[in-house]
Amino acid sequence: MSQKPNVTRPKSLRAKTAPAADLDPGFRWGMLNTVLLGVGTVVLAAGYMSLAKGSLTLAPVLLVAGYCVVIPASLLVRGSRSDMGE
Repeated sequence: MSQKPNVTRPKSLRAKTAPAADLDPGFRWGMLNTVLLGVGTVVLAAGYMSLAKGSLTLAPVLLVAGYCVVIPASLLVRGSRSDMGE
């Protein structure tokens, strides 16, 4: 009777077989992100409304602020790590 040899996998292969639920991408969507996204949407709407009324100074300022400052800030702000529950 021949017995199969006991083969152990290297640690690098064991890490790849871990379930995807254990991996943390580092991105959390919280209440602050939602509020900033809402503010960005309101700023963009105000920019387009002022553009429709003919404002050539306020409209570009609002649109640039919305697209280049507020919306990216809502995507880049990270939530606190205390809400993990572990």
